[in-house]
Amino acid sequence: MNPQLTTSICATRIAESISVKQLLLEDVAFQAMLEDVARLVTEALRCGHKVMLMGNGGSAADAQHLAAEFTGRYLLERRALPALALNVNTSAITAIGNDYSFDMIFSRQIEAFGLPGDVAIGLSTSGNSRNVLHAMQTARQCQLGTVAMTGQSGGVLKDAVDLCLRIPSVETPRIQECHIMAGHILCEIVERELCG
Repeated sequence: MNPQLTTSICATRIAESISVKQLLLEDVAFQAMLEDVARLVTEALRCGHKVMLMGNGGSAADAQHLAAEFTGRYLLERRALPALALNVNTSAITAIGNDYSFDMIFSRQIEAFGLPGDVAIGLSTSGNSRNVLHAMQTARQCQLGTVAMTGQSGGVLKDAVDLCLRIPSVETPRIQECHIMAGHILCEIVERELCG
């Protein structure tokens, strides 16, 4: 291992992560949008509805992580909050993907479990994941609140949802780092509003 190369990579990536987060710190519109998402989720949960999250790859892991923060706890000792990640049921995903299409793995589950007043949150760094897009379209038809967490452009998802949290980066690792930070902030606001 080359120590100079390793040190350079570490310092560069940390600096890049800080830079994107600094942009978010200065972005009043992003913070207002995050507050709007928190308000939507809080009201849904307060009224007995649930949150459904989804994504692919690293975004699937982030969706599962955030669902666990709601059903377990984030910072406060409180009642469990109903949230689920639609990407964790391998039997449903493989059956739907095989019998219909991979594009429908989330939309079929929204159709099955989604009720008016629930909230669907789709994570996609590109904003162009077709299965997340189909899920958001189905969620709207089923009268769910819809949220996307994307990268800088927002992709096609930005126009397919009620609220879109766009991270000012085109680099997948930096976007995902900020998605989990924004998700943690969301969890904290919701938790304090409902149970603080």
